[in-house]
Amino acid sequence: MSGSPSISVCIITLNEEQDIRACLESVRWAGEIVVVDSFSADRTVEIAREYTARVIQRAWPGHVEQKNFALQQATGDWILSLDADERVSPELAVEIQEVIRRADRPQVGYTVPRKTFYLGRWITHGGWYPSRRLRLVRRGRAKWSGTNPHDHLYADGPVGDLKGDLLHFTYRDIADHLKTIDSFTTIAAREMYQAGRGHPLLHMIFRPGARFLKMYLLRLGFLDGAAGFILAFLSSYYVFLKYAKLWEKRRQAQQE
Repeated sequence: MSGSPSISVCIITLNEEQDIRACLESVRWAGEIVVVDSFSADRTVEIAREYTARVIQRAWPGHVEQKNFALQQATGDWILSLDADERVSPELAVEIQEVIRRADRPQVGYTVPRKTFYLGRWITHGGWYPSRRLRLVRRGRAKWSGTNPHDHLYADGPVGDLKGDLLHFTYRDIADHLKTIDSFTTIAAREMYQAGRGHPLLHMIFRPGARFLKMYLLRLGFLDGAAGFILAFLSSYYVFLKYAKLWEKRRQAQQE
């Protein structure tokens, strides 16, 4: 429709050939797709170029920094930020296109409920659903922040809520989950060490159990069956490993 607001989709990638096609297929309706790739060694860039000419390769500076760079490359009135393992459901696609046509609305951003597929089933408890994320924002009215690798998008004005699900196809199997935990806890421990975080032993002792109880019992993760138990247990292991690596870093520094 002539004169209607345009939308850009921003995606950052690194070796995402197994997921990127499905992600891009789910946003073919968008006016612009921007892919910022960190020199993938697989077919990620080749696949992305089937969908958009706007594929930019840039060395990896960190999650927050790369996502902010991607935002800066977009030219649409609105920007939808996605991860490569996410897909926009048909219902959400229609809702997004409808909401950006309403120029009279004061909102500068919208959250979406993210629904995760894990170990063969949709996870709907344990705090993992609706797990709202701010992903749709007016250009120039939001930026990514947070502590790597846990980034968050923040808007500088009123935010509304959309109903359609953003589908998240996370870890392929338990081995993939453990690989990600190892990588992310290394980044998190480094960030905490640089920020001067202390008392890692106390956090190692108390926080993992608290995380498990919160997810599995208080937030009804047990209703997701074995997958819910594994997810709660590995989430508590993530917390333990993060602080264990922080303890290790502090010990190594003391010995130098």
